[in-house]
Amino acid sequence: MPDYTPTNANLPGAGRFATTHWSVVMAAGRPKSAGYRQALETLCRTYWFPLYAYLRRHGYDSHQAQDFTQAFFTGLLAKGGLGLADPKRGKFRSFLLASLKNFLSNERARAHAKKRGGGRKALSLDFENAESRYALEPRDELSPEKLFERSWALAVLDRTMACLQAEAISTNKQKLFERLKSYLTAGKGSIPYRQAADELGITKGAVRVAVHRMRKRFRELLRDEIAQTVTSDDQIDEEIRDLFTALGS
Repeated sequence: MPDYTPTNANLPGAGRFATTHWSVVMAAGRPKSAGYRQALETLCRTYWFPLYAYLRRHGYDSHQAQDFTQAFFTGLLAKGGLGLADPKRGKFRSFLLASLKNFLSNERARAHAKKRGGGRKALSLDFENAESRYALEPRDELSPEKLFERSWALAVLDRTMACLQAEAISTNKQKLFERLKSYLTAGKGSIPYRQAADELGITKGAVRVAVHRMRKRFRELLRDEIAQTVTSDDQIDEEIRDLFTALGS
């Protein structure tokens, strides 16, 4: 019977960060901390597209949205803005969106945004596929704020799935993962186990157990991902509820 229990939660190449409450935000706000660069990359990977999507829905064209997103991160880092994030004042993504709105209120033109950025890039943000991703978003139903929330939720789920895949690769279970990952989002009983069992050369019961373990580990990794920008277990539960609410909008 396949065993999907990981042997190590902090696997090489998984892109994980130490899992303590608010850990990523704290490290990213301290340039001299040991985990500064990794924390910064984690935050930028998670939030650049939600911010870009917000700007696009707000009426900026793709080039303006790219410039503003890049300049916003550059300015936030140059001025130590992440150090102002305070868990007592609310959720980190709320702080980030409020900071972006404040940034926009002080911008008068795209040229000014470039000047504000000083021609420097905060990080290498992957804008290459930004428009193709944005084209997949609902067109008219969502406000810029709701689209930001939805994009954040999808980014968190994508990072969680990537971590689960990295664990599968490290334990030589990539084939099992690739065949069974569709069960993570499918409703119970909506996809029969028999076909997967035949393709993998195992019993239907073994597939059921493997799917159960994958779902359990996915939930653990999702909590791990969210824990990095909140301060308590209760807030993790609240963020997970917000995540699925955003996806249902």
